[in-house]
Amino acid sequence: MSAPNKTNSTVAFHLTRQEQFSRKELLMRTFFGVFYLFLPHAIALFFMSLLGSLMLFLTFWTLLFTGRYPRSWFDTQLGILNWNARFTASSFNCVDGYPAFGLSGQHPSVHLDIAYPETVSRMHTLFIGLLGGFVLIPHLIILSFRNMWVLFLNFLAFWSILFTKRYPEKWFAWFEESMRWGMRINAYLYFMSAEYPPFTGKEV
Repeated sequence: MSAPNKTNSTVAFHLTRQEQFSRKELLMRTFFGVFYLFLPHAIALFFMSLLGSLMLFLTFWTLLFTGRYPRSWFDTQLGILNWNARFTASSFNCVDGYPAFGLSGQHPSVHLDIAYPETVSRMHTLFIGLLGGFVLIPHLIILSFRNMWVLFLNFLAFWSILFTKRYPEKWFAWFEESMRWGMRINAYLYFMSAEYPPFTGKEV
């Protein structure tokens, strides 16, 4: 298993690929995951996303007037993104083990970190608040097509894990890069990173 790679980006995301996967866990997630994995996490994350949306609204005005991102709010948003990352990686059979609940939960194979900005430009905040959704449209279009391929590869990966206990490296990398791309978009929209996301999911 590889360690997280170093990156110069303010958004660092990495999935550690296991050498072997559990067939038992694969089958449990496939046939019973909706009950013990999807529903409890999806319900909890729904309410956390409501909290995140409220905090995002308050963050916009706080940044406009102070130029500083309250650290506790930043850590809460990062915790929600980490929780989503653990849940998504598990749902797509990229990691074994049950994803931990909560903002401080961790998974040894899922790594997300966003550098805390000491100050945030008021002009940047205003730009993202008014036009962020529009300037990211090209990313969202490309990523939507990319994610269609993710679904197809996930179907193939199921059979690969079932018969060989392995997730092919190139397929795994495609999924990891798609998630990294999405995390960069989220960080940009949440005022957590001033870097416009590159048109790639590779580490930069």
